[in-house]
Amino acid sequence: MKLHSTILGEGQPILILHGFLGMSDNWKTLGNEFSEAGYQVHLIDQRNHGRSPHSEVFNYTELAKDVKEYIENYSLKNVILIGHSMGGKTAMTAAALFPHLIEKLVVVDISPKYYAPHHQQILKGLKAVDDATLSSRGDADEVMAQYVPEKAVRMFLLKNLYWKQKERLGLRLNLDVLTREIEELGQSLPADYTFSKPSLFIKGEKSNYITSEDEGLIKKHFPKATLSVVSRAGHWVHAENKKGFYEQVMKFLSF
Repeated sequence: MKLHSTILGEGQPILILHGFLGMSDNWKTLGNEFSEAGYQVHLIDQRNHGRSPHSEVFNYTELAKDVKEYIENYSLKNVILIGHSMGGKTAMTAAALFPHLIEKLVVVDISPKYYAPHHQQILKGLKAVDDATLSSRGDADEVMAQYVPEKAVRMFLLKNLYWKQKERLGLRLNLDVLTREIEELGQSLPADYTFSKPSLFIKGEKSNYITSEDEGLIKKHFPKATLSVVSRAGHWVHAENKKGFYEQVMKFLSF
């Protein structure tokens, strides 16, 4: 699985993994900031997302193996791994399975626990978009609005649109597999998975993805973890308070 990526700058490598239905482009602004601070940033599309290959297999073990293969293909050392939501679960799994490849771990607004599927309405909307004959992004937004009322969420999701052919829009997502394997998305980290190097878990102040009850579980899997809260941010922490997020990550990396 040769993952697509955008590589920015030179220095110690930072690998960034997007969330479910996202893509590497979502992180371009922050990626540029990290690269300007002296890091080589790898913005990665995970399998079945963005420009990376599609596969019938979709689970965190395979997603983590993709990361391992990527690190080895580029001969990267002392990797800092950052993952948001689904990407955070991938990052946790990769750190636990391949700790020799990872120096530090940053997990954004997700904990190791099980989450019940909750993206069904969004997936229905994307399916409606995929099935429709669309000639503009405005047409796609009109279809999506019947399923997802929040404009900001629709704008995020519709970044997956591309011109498949002249006057024919398509989605970069492997929608069939992602819909079929939706139960895999919320799977908990296996009980015996641990990573004993420095880890930072970042929670959005207005998000309920990480609760105070999760702290014990986080420490069980990641004994050197610290938990920080970014103010004025929900689940999309890095987008909703970019400055606060950047400052907390840089502070963690400086130690």
